[in-house]
Amino acid sequence: MLRTHTCGELSARDIGKKVKVAGWVQTRRDHGGVIFIDLRDRYGLSQVVFDPSHNKEVHSSAEHIGREFVLICEGKVRHRPKGMVNKNLKTGEVEVLVDRLEIVTKANVPPIEIEDSVEANEETRLKYRYLDLRRPKVQNFLIMRHNAAQAVRAYLNKHGFIEIETPILVKSTPEGARDYVVPSRVNPGKFYALPQSPQLYKQILMIAGFDRYYQLARCLRDEDLRQDRQPEHTQIDLEMSFVEQNDVMELVEGCCKHLLQVITGKREAKKFPVLSYHEAISKYGSDKPDLRFGMELIDVTEVIKKSDFKVFTVAEQVKCIVAENDFSRNEIDDLINWAKKNGAKGLAWMKVASSGFESSIVKFFGKDVQKLLLQKTKAKKGSVLFFVADKPKVVAEVLGKLRVEIANRLKLLNQFDFKFCWITDFPLFEWDEENGKWTYSHHPFVMPKEEHIKFIDNQPEKAQGQLYDLVLNGTELGTGSIRINNPELQEKVLNKIGVSREQAKNKFGFLLDAYKYGAPVHGGIGWGFDRTVALMLGFNDIREVIAFPKNKKAECLMDGSPSDIDEKQLRELHIKSDVIKK
Repeated sequence: MLRTHTCGELSARDIGKKVKVAGWVQTRRDHGGVIFIDLRDRYGLSQVVFDPSHNKEVHSSAEHIGREFVLICEGKVRHRPKGMVNKNLKTGEVEVLVDRLEIVTKANVPPIEIEDSVEANEETRLKYRYLDLRRPKVQNFLIMRHNAAQAVRAYLNKHGFIEIETPILVKSTPEGARDYVVPSRVNPGKFYALPQSPQLYKQILMIAGFDRYYQLARCLRDEDLRQDRQPEHTQIDLEMSFVEQNDVMELVEGCCKHLLQVITGKREAKKFPVLSYHEAISKYGSDKPDLRFGMELIDVTEVIKKSDFKVFTVAEQVKCIVAENDFSRNEIDDLINWAKKNGAKGLAWMKVASSGFESSIVKFFGKDVQKLLLQKTKAKKGSVLFFVADKPKVVAEVLGKLRVEIANRLKLLNQFDFKFCWITDFPLFEWDEENGKWTYSHHPFVMPKEEHIKFIDNQPEKAQGQLYDLVLNGTELGTGSIRINNPELQEKVLNKIGVSREQAKNKFGFLLDAYKYGAPVHGGIGWGFDRTVALMLGFNDIREVIAFPKNKKAECLMDGSPSDIDEKQLRELHIKSDVIKK
């Protein structure tokens, strides 16, 4: 071995030992001719000393060392001189007096600081990701990701699961986002798709008799990017046979609590609350509610009808939220503008004062109506009520976003306060306004609730699926369901969303054929691994826990992908490009 110890390993017990340490130069200091270098690897820092009175030749070589040079230093461990002990450093009691130096490689001056306290801009970090990854805190994020992955595997292995890899080159099937496609050289004109998820393959594995499967699956989706999305991400994917919805939820909840303890050290004893889709929309205006704060939506439609404020009395629904903060008029105006930019026609408000409500619209509300409003909302003095009047869908969307916006402005969101919940009883279908037809709300393989199968043909809006979403702090971590295992029922669901028997056969006939040979009751979940680790580390941006992420244009600034390929490759793939190069 080229080293006997890592840079984070040496301590007082090693004093007097001959050691070899290797790493990158973090800092170099010249104190009266004696050179001190902090040598860094992923384990920590060790101070190495070049003293001309000890070894003049080695000291002379050290005079030309710069930041990020890679060194191997051999010497004896000694106690640091009095007054130079660094109690904040694990190796701070000792240093290595160097007898032999090898400069493995020299380095240019790095374009970014290899310091946790200095943050480069996003573009520079992504372009020089190999330098960014040298920073201790960034390395620790990936080490924590590794620990989390091992914890997931250990938990699921303990519960009888088998890790099975599914293909990366697959048939294109409807998953909800655009596929990345790969041309086949040996089958001209035909294409593979990269998997958006292993959905069909894990169902096939259940039919094959592997009753407990999992993998940390790579999922690739050609979609517009944002903080919690990347072209490729990792999913904790699992499937179980002969289970009911609660069985899957209970197992995943246990795994999630185990992960939380591994990553944060926190133990969560309480069961995750379970909200129906209707309850979540009604109370929080979202099917992924943030439960770290209250400010629930309050339906005041019936109370408002007793007022003379026509904007409210003619509306299909009126709801409000109560913000316990004495906003200034400028702050209220700013929130009104924010609401309009986020889908509201307007945002009415009333402030609770000692004498009642204060607002330009109070004159339309009699004393009796004001009293009823106070009783309904339980608003305290100094609070502000914000109202949205519109169709229920608009009311929910606007107020759902507004409660989070206000919580952000009031600094109510502690990133290390972890509030999980399950959302269940989702609609099986949703109406596609653009195409004028019914489509699936999650994916077309969801088992309907048994008592709702009767609604599929003529009242699809009433049909609910055996669906369950896992939510953490207002972010959807994963979506799961019990799957259809009956070919006739699968055909009925596909027919309702406009997929003919011929189209179904063409797109996923292999699954429909497999059903014919005996399919167990089965269900599972796809659960965002990057997202979970990021949130538990206090980030909203999943790129912080991905080694080589893409930017918002799905580009890797480090390696230059996506890139052109040469004409020879295109000919071999039987592809012609009609893109005009700039």
